[in-house]
Amino acid sequence: MVFDCHSDLFTDVTVKMLKGEKNIIKNHHLKNLQKGGLIGGIYVIWIDPPYDKCPEDRAKQIVTALTEEIKNNTDIINQVKDFSDFEKGFKENKLNVLVGMEGLSHIGEDVDKLHYYHDVVGARHAMLTWNEQNALATGVGGDPSRGLTEAGKRAVKKLEELKMIVDVSHANEKSFWDIMDVATTPIMASHSNAKHFSSHRRTLTDDQIKAIAQTGGIIGMNGYKEFVDDKNPEEADVKRLVDHIDYIANLVGVEHIGCGFDYSGFIDPDCLAAFSTDTTNPNVIGLKEFEDTPNLITELQNRGYSKDDIEAIAYKNAFRVIKQVIGVPSLQY
Repeated sequence: MVFDCHSDLFTDVTVKMLKGEKNIIKNHHLKNLQKGGLIGGIYVIWIDPPYDKCPEDRAKQIVTALTEEIKNNTDIINQVKDFSDFEKGFKENKLNVLVGMEGLSHIGEDVDKLHYYHDVVGARHAMLTWNEQNALATGVGGDPSRGLTEAGKRAVKKLEELKMIVDVSHANEKSFWDIMDVATTPIMASHSNAKHFSSHRRTLTDDQIKAIAQTGGIIGMNGYKEFVDDKNPEEADVKRLVDHIDYIANLVGVEHIGCGFDYSGFIDPDCLAAFSTDTTNPNVIGLKEFEDTPNLITELQNRGYSKDDIEAIAYKNAFRVIKQVIGVPSLQY
């Protein structure tokens, strides 16, 4: 079993639904997800380029699409709103979908809009920014001297009040440390790797990795080739990604590592061109598609990781953070 802490699958759902299709996950992705042993993940609302020019409109489109997709496919999809929902998903062998938000450009400074995304959409996770500089925070593509705004600090507090996971992937370094100064719950970097092996702007320094670990949080390993090895990206493979796991495990412990593959083979090439040099499939050799996920498990086994450690990396560490942050109902299961 593997839980993917970051997936843009709702982007494909939205694109195809706007073209008149229905049941996109069932018709295009479910078999491959099952082949990969993926039991679910954090599926995000991401304002994909070029729609980042009008984020409010795109957010409405994505919310409409994901809401319809979940409503019409309850036979295969189980939406997770508190940790006990996983039990139902496992019993019924469904895809466990935790709705997240990859950036909050669409809410402006109005942090009270987070109530709508929590209460109506059922989101339980958010990053303050994607690569952009917005009203709340600064992404890796923004001014490096700019971090959180006052509204951004309020947003972090509001996310914690609503029991939503705070995610620092895509935040620039100043925003990262500003978030750390405000946050009190375990922090997630859902799809980020170690700067030790790649100097890409989206990777984390040792100090950032240690800071996340100190909160009890996790770092989800990202399969983007440039995040894995920026010097030889075309040669980057699953073995090189596991080098990141080895490094982080030695630095802070296995308990702070998860999976955040960022599979992108279904993303439109024009969209990929906005942030990747590879517009066909930017993921590493051996982790190109959902069904390739077992290759990571095999490499961990080859490196001598124990069964317990592999399960921790694959899903148990993510579950620990989810349970601690979003909680369970008053009636424990």
